[in-house]
Amino acid sequence: MKTNPDYALETLAVRAGQERSQFNEHSEALYLTSSFVFSSAAQAAARFSGEEEGNVYSRFTNPTVSAFQDRLAALEGAEACIATASGMSAILSLVMALCSSGDHIVASNGLFGATQQLLGTIMPRFGIQTSFVAQTNTAAWQAAMRPETKLLFLETPSNPLTEIADIAALATIAHARGVLLVVDNCFCTPILQRPLDLGADLVVHSATKFLDGQGRVLGGAVAGPRSLTEEVFRFLRTAGPTLSAFNAWVLLKGLETLQLRLTEQSARALEMARWLENHPKVTRVHYPGLPSHPQHALARQQQRSGGAVVSFAVRGARAEAWKVVDGCRLLSITANLGDTKTTLTHPASTTHGRITAEQRAAAGIGEDLLRIAVGLEAVGDLQRDLDRGLALI
Repeated sequence: MKTNPDYALETLAVRAGQERSQFNEHSEALYLTSSFVFSSAAQAAARFSGEEEGNVYSRFTNPTVSAFQDRLAALEGAEACIATASGMSAILSLVMALCSSGDHIVASNGLFGATQQLLGTIMPRFGIQTSFVAQTNTAAWQAAMRPETKLLFLETPSNPLTEIADIAALATIAHARGVLLVVDNCFCTPILQRPLDLGADLVVHSATKFLDGQGRVLGGAVAGPRSLTEEVFRFLRTAGPTLSAFNAWVLLKGLETLQLRLTEQSARALEMARWLENHPKVTRVHYPGLPSHPQHALARQQQRSGGAVVSFAVRGARAEAWKVVDGCRLLSITANLGDTKTTLTHPASTTHGRITAEQRAAAGIGEDLLRIAVGLEAVGDLQRDLDRGLALI
């Protein structure tokens, strides 16, 4: 069953994309092979040229990877999906496939630090320039566009401040100028938000996060119309930022529980956000599920819940924030997110530590900011652990 729009998302997450072998296995098969054997020289030639569908070489075709691609495409409501080795390789592949020297990108200034580095530092070496604008200022996106603009690129919610961009409004702006809108859907996944339904042209994922959900493997993906993903596929076939079959198999298992995990983690995150908002050592909480969030109403329109990531500012600066981190005993001090284990990080010195202080200031990432990616532990245990750290400031 590759796609069936009549099925609910939780059904697609369990069933979509599987093609059983001659052994009729119930769980998806794991094909650990570098290459595939052909019945004749003519078939080999036809497979290599694309005249005949089928697997050729696991750098660009593998049955386990194809199953993951088909399942994620079904969840996002996309025609096709191309899987990659990581979330960053997905973004790199998309830009290299769709942009050329002289092209221009408009991107949110609240992007993940590595994405800002890629677009702002590395891509200009290849003649691709990026203008960074405020995530929530729709007029600024329009004003930054140039005749050579090819893409609008954003994460919504953003990392780590959970700022919400109006996907439908940005799609209208982009399409009026013949520009593509690309949305990183890592925080929400298709369980909470489907950007393509709101007008986006392409969706990007770090499958490492919620799609896996247990901190086991790296992976990435680009989903959208076949006319665009085919360009990404051509780049991947040659350049090779390939998702391994093993990682694809693990991600397939992760997708089966995605709806259950994210629903529960979002509920716990809301409870944590409410608790933090009333804590005397916390000066501000960023979470789309709170009425105090500036884009709360927009989040309710385009997301099914606030998600599982909460960021908050503490009284003080870096020294105080680090005291909170070091005072915790249960929360994992790691920059990864989307895990069933709750993680805690100081963005200014980790995920966004390689961008400049000016870029961090423009994105609103202060030295007093901490980010929690809420897992599946009991909320009371998480609160007691965090309170232990907050008591140190």
